[in-house]
Amino acid sequence: MDPTDPSTHMIRHFSLGLDDPRPLTLAARIQSFRCAARGVRLMLRSQHNAWLHAVASCCVLIVGGLCVLTAAEWCWIILAIMAVWTAEALNTALEFLADAAAPEFHPFVGYAKDVAAGGVLISAMGSAIVGVLVLGPHVLRSLRSAL
Repeated sequence: MDPTDPSTHMIRHFSLGLDDPRPLTLAARIQSFRCAARGVRLMLRSQHNAWLHAVASCCVLIVGGLCVLTAAEWCWIILAIMAVWTAEALNTALEFLADAAAPEFHPFVGYAKDVAAGGVLISAMGSAIVGVLVLGPHVLRSLRSAL
């Protein structure tokens, strides 16, 4: 590797994380936050399933508030919601990258998208189970007392 070659520097920079020419500043952190928020907005605008996740998240948070959950129960609910949103965000990013890399249909791109969507499904199913385990007893108790 030639140390004077700029591409060598970039390889070393990205592979080792050394010699970052950018200073750590508050403005840079704020810009990173803006980029992340733009990514969330883009996901919400472009992915129909993200809207379903948003509705489900709001419903679960409302039911959780009505049930007066313990701190530990809230941790489980928040982790479950976060898992689904993280999976959806990664799935969306993979879809964008796959479409850019192979605009024409390619079976492997289709497989990659299917696997990523499967990851979201697994996350959503696991989160639904957590929701039933945490919220179920509270909802049943409320129903019994109402009847």
